[in-house]
Amino acid sequence: MDTFNQATTDSTPTSEHLLQTKAWGDVKRQFGWQPWQASSESCQAQVLFRHLPLGFSIAYIPKGPVGTDWQTLWPLVDQECRRRKAVFLQVEPDWMEPYDPDLASRWLPGFTRQERTIQPRRTILIDLTQDEAALLAGMKQKTRYNARLAEKKGVQVAPSSDLGGFYQMMQTTASRDGFAVHSYEYYARAYALFAPTGECVLLQASLGEQPLAYLMLFLHGQRAWYFYGCSDDNSRNLMPTYLLQWEAMRWSKAHGAKEYDLWGIPDADEQTLEENFTSRSDGLWGVYRFKRGFGGQVSRCAPAFVKVYNPLLYKLYAWRQSRAGTEEGMHA
Repeated sequence: MDTFNQATTDSTPTSEHLLQTKAWGDVKRQFGWQPWQASSESCQAQVLFRHLPLGFSIAYIPKGPVGTDWQTLWPLVDQECRRRKAVFLQVEPDWMEPYDPDLASRWLPGFTRQERTIQPRRTILIDLTQDEAALLAGMKQKTRYNARLAEKKGVQVAPSSDLGGFYQMMQTTASRDGFAVHSYEYYARAYALFAPTGECVLLQASLGEQPLAYLMLFLHGQRAWYFYGCSDDNSRNLMPTYLLQWEAMRWSKAHGAKEYDLWGIPDADEQTLEENFTSRSDGLWGVYRFKRGFGGQVSRCAPAFVKVYNPLLYKLYAWRQSRAGTEEGMHA
């Protein structure tokens, strides 16, 4: 029997991805998406629908389906997509490259490979099964030094519920680094749904009573994700973000995570990344310069797979997307 293990290498997930949880569907529900759950005997998927004009919609499965033998699921999904007049269905499996293309063709019949994805293709994964000494040893020397320097200067990291301060600093960081942010309500909704179950923590780096940086971390199963982070403009010499990231790794490890996902770097091979990170700051290049210092393995997610229900409207949608362009970011 085909198994997910055969579809991937040694990067097989140990649980469903955070974006396939019902709670994440409830986050998206408040912001223009309608989650719908499909399940068969061997697999399940959370499908997100978004309305288009004239009663049409688009359908999206982020980091799913979950389970095996996806063929049994597609008749149910197809029926719902047609009922909602979906122009297309885009699936982004929770697979890392390399994956088995033959298995993908069997599990995704009628789908076409699409290199452009909504979630970032490339990331850095850190193995948290190592002890802390090994994790520190795996960092770049300058990163390790900066984390220790922040601690020596009196920077402290602790959990916080200061969402207002976090959002204000997110806007500061977005303006400085040129990326888009969600609304305050989006972050507040995600925190309200995941924090009570221990699957989200907002960490604050501060000096005395003064907040310097924030990091919103998510945990599900044995994986942790660094989705959102920010810092102020005036205290960067204190290196709070380095200590904050290290404490986030320690928190994740202490709460059972075996893998820490730094979530989103430029989609380029490692040689290109290393040759260009000092000279480029556009898109995700700035965050790569920061994230590379924490060690780990540069990894690339599988592409998207698209099933088209309305070819004419899909061509129009794709044309409009290409004309509009999308700012490279860290979607979630």
